[in-house]
Amino acid sequence: MRGADESVVRRALESGDSLPGTAGFAGVLDGQLVRDVLGRQPLFWERDDPGAWSFDRCDLSDPVSVPAGHVRPISADGDDENRSVWTLPDLPVASDRDEALAAVRDAVLESVREVDDDGLAVAFSGGVDSAVVAAGVPDAPCYVAGFEGSHDIDAAREAAEAMGRDLRVVELTHEAIERAVPEIVAALGRTNPMDVQIVLPLYLLAEQVAADGYDRLAVGQGADELFGGYAKVAKAPDDPRVEAETTRGAAREVIQTLPDQLERDVLVLRAAGIEPVAPLLHDRVVEAALPLPGELLVDGDRRKVALREAAREVLPESVAEKDKKAVQYGTYASRELDRLARQAGFKRRMDDHVEKYVRSLVE
Repeated sequence: MRGADESVVRRALESGDSLPGTAGFAGVLDGQLVRDVLGRQPLFWERDDPGAWSFDRCDLSDPVSVPAGHVRPISADGDDENRSVWTLPDLPVASDRDEALAAVRDAVLESVREVDDDGLAVAFSGGVDSAVVAAGVPDAPCYVAGFEGSHDIDAAREAAEAMGRDLRVVELTHEAIERAVPEIVAALGRTNPMDVQIVLPLYLLAEQVAADGYDRLAVGQGADELFGGYAKVAKAPDDPRVEAETTRGAAREVIQTLPDQLERDVLVLRAAGIEPVAPLLHDRVVEAALPLPGELLVDGDRRKVALREAAREVLPESVAEKDKKAVQYGTYASRELDRLARQAGFKRRMDDHVEKYVRSLVE
């Protein structure tokens, strides 16, 4: 079992508690495969060999992901034998603003401060998510990846200076991208450009972290989903990318996308030789975030309101309130992958020109 003691998982199965106080888990328990409610640990079974399973899809010839919050007998041989045992609790909306903010502050700060810094580095982009994680491990080195002049490198340098932290910059190059793309596709089994663009800088950063002698990487994953960091949440119900009629409903809708995203990120980091540590995805943080009313998620142009208020306890105001771009844009990974595609003859007038280029690198 990865991520939790078997006794904890067994109690969670018996009680139906979907947030039993872990940072996610997956593995075998009593003859069945088990995966936590947010899918924070990937887990796969072999379609053509019902008894085969792995944490790494590359170990299997035809891997199928165990859905988050499900169990399945090891000997099962069909998707319909997955059984849902946990769903996210539908907690009532918090009625007291101060109590809700205090709950988030306590959960976030406890989670980042309990991280063991042995062999640990921090993925640091200069935004509030990675900065509050870094604040919990003041002796861990901070790394940022991106093309020189990119938003993430500039933001990370500003934040590191404000926090008094040393920063190591992993400068991306076209050569590194061309080498990394096939390795990423092999680890993920995905060629869609969005996934590749998102994890490119993470993968190359993690490679450097591993080369420098670290084996664990603290990341800020989960903060945007839990605390209303996406534009489509802020614009709900007017944004067609969400179905919910409220900001809070849109945030919950986005939280449900975490299993697919986390599988992608975890597999890529492990392929680079690094084990991820995501303190903002601990059950206590999830439980504090779920009851937040819409105004503590988004207030005008200010997103992640509750998280920023918590971060003010440990960060300079300029860092706690810093806005940043999505990683694929903030590092220029998206722009430069598109540039490479066009240079290779895959023009924008072609359908899916970047994915065609990605496939050409793999083939």
